Amino acid sequence: MIVKLSVAYNKLPSALFTSGVTECDKDPRFGGGFGDIYQASLAGNKVALKRIRVFSGDEGYHHVWRVRCFIHPNRASPLKFNAQQFCREALIWQALQHPCILPFIGLDCDTFPGFLTLVSPWMENNTVLKYLKANGKASVDKLLFEIAQGLQYLHSKNLVHGDLRGVNILITDEGSACLADFGLSYFSETTTTTSSARAGCIQWMAPELIDPSKFGKRFLRTPATDVYAFGCVCLELYTGMPPFGRLPGSAAIFQVPDGKRPERPTGDATMSEALWGLVGDCWAQQSAERPQSEAVVERMELLNTAKV
Repeated sequence: MIVKLSVAYNKLPSALFTSGVTECDKDPRFGGGFGDIYQASLAGNKVALKRIRVFSGDEGYHHVWRVRCFIHPNRASPLKFNAQQFCREALIWQALQHPCILPFIGLDCDTFPGFLTLVSPWMENNTVLKYLKANGKASVDKLLFEIAQGLQYLHSKNLVHGDLRGVNILITDEGSACLADFGLSYFSETTTTTSSARAGCIQWMAPELIDPSKFGKRFLRTPATDVYAFGCVCLELYTGMPPFGRLPGSAAIFQVPDGKRPERPTGDATMSEALWGLVGDCWAQQSAERPQSEAVVERMELLNTAKV
């Protein structure tokens, strides 16, 4: 309801805004499909600024995002950005508090005149993929346990992450995993979708997302599609590659809806029987047959306890 009100009245709650951001990079450190990440400083601490990328029809992007104007509660001048996308991510993210969720600091409207940015702590250890590459895979099962906990927390709030994959999982200074990037997140009971609903990376998509008609469904991200993505993340963290990583990205379109799945990794990337069994369950063809995130957490906890 808050999201709908913010979009309808072109305003965001004043409590979301922060000030005092300084020393922002001139160029982004990282970029993705929805925004660019800059490093800056706030109260003496490093922070990350996520600036949502704006597209318009004359740039060759049609039916992608509509550029609208939002008004800062305390400013007369409008701020241009992708209204629904930005508003949804900010309002969802600010309500989340969990050790396995990247903290939300606030919104900044001063660093880039005319644009808002999402402010969060800077994670020096970067993404889970880069962390494992630099530090080895001894902690991979522990990290997967933490990822599962973050996912279960979202689902307990009736939220779907919608884009769970390695690049959206960061590592804290203490070496723990936390979920980030809630640009495709929404409340799981919603019956509406946005213009960006089908965005995301197909290698992590469940079969019913790739070919909804084959399953008699419409395109809708659910907790079950998140659980499918978790199975993909398990494979990704062990191998350093996405599912079907040696094939063109479009290959998943023909593989997954027909029930085909990646083979069990071998060599240094070999998973335990328990973890590979969990991955297989997460990859069940029918969404109703996949375990719920609570069960995933329980099985990951048992798997980690057995290794101690």
